[in-house]
Amino acid sequence: MRSLAKGHAGLPDELFALRELDVLYDPDRQTLWTYMRPQGRPSFTPPMLGDFENWQRLIAANFGPDKVPLQFLVLASRAPGVFCYGGDLALFRQLIVDRNRDGLVRYGHRCCEILHRNINTLNVPMLTVGMVEGAALGGGFEALLSFDYIVAERSATFGLPEIMFGLFPGMGAHALLSRKIGSAMADRLIVSNKTYTAEEMYELGLVHHLAEDGGALEATRDFLKKSERRHAGLVAARRAMKVSWNLSLTELTRITELWADAALQLREQDLKLMDRLASAQERGARKAA
Repeated sequence: MRSLAKGHAGLPDELFALRELDVLYDPDRQTLWTYMRPQGRPSFTPPMLGDFENWQRLIAANFGPDKVPLQFLVLASRAPGVFCYGGDLALFRQLIVDRNRDGLVRYGHRCCEILHRNINTLNVPMLTVGMVEGAALGGGFEALLSFDYIVAERSATFGLPEIMFGLFPGMGAHALLSRKIGSAMADRLIVSNKTYTAEEMYELGLVHHLAEDGGALEATRDFLKKSERRHAGLVAARRAMKVSWNLSLTELTRITELWADAALQLREQDLKLMDRLASAQERGARKAA
C-alpha cells in the first residue's frame, strides 16, 4: 500500500510495537490503518484489550490539531476469514464457574470504556472506519457498531450468537442498535440467533459500503479519497448524531453489569454449548489459516 510506514516523525515507536495490533500510518491520506493480529482464537482476550487501551492512549496523545494530522482511523483484521469472534468465551466460562462476578464486570467495563472512547473518536476530529472481511460475531459486531462507517465485503457475516447459550450481548449492542435502527429491530437482531449477510446489514443501514470479495481494501481507500473533500462536514455531522444519541458510559456499564448477573445464572448445559461454540470457532480459524 502506497506511503504506509511503521513509524513517523513525531509518533512514538510504542504505537507500532503493539503485540496484537499491526499499526501503519499513511501521511498522504492522514490515515492510521490498524489490523488485529490475535495470538490464538480471534477474540477480545485480556491481552488484546490491553493493546487496544494502549493504542487509544497513544492516538489521543499524539494525533490531532497541532499534532500529527489524522483524518481517518481504520480497523481491520489479519485473521483469515474473521474480523472478530468477540468476547473471550474461555475466560467467561472460567469466571462463571468460579462465581467471579467482579471479574466479569471488570472485563465488561474495559470493553465499554474502549467502545465509548471510540464512539467519541478519542476527541480527535477524525472519522473511524471498520473494514470487514469475514465473520464479525458477538463482541466483534458490537465493536463495529462504535465506528462511524463500516465497509464490508459481500461474503462478510454478522451475528449475535449469545442468546443460543442463554446470554445476551452485553458490551454495546442494545444501546447502539436501538439508537441506529430502533428498539424493536434491535431486539429482533439480538434474540434471533441468526447470521446476517453484509447485504442484509447494508439494507438496515448498519453497513455503509459493500465491497466485492477481495476488494475491501480498495473500497475503503476509495471511500477515504472521496471523503477527504467533505471531511470537516462529515466529522461535524457524526458528532451531531452522537449528541442526539446521548449515550453515556454509565448506560453502557450498567448494561454490562446486567450481562454479568445473567452470566452467573447460566446452567451447565449452557456452558457446554458455549464451549462447543468456542471450539467450532477455533477450528474454523485454524482451517482458514
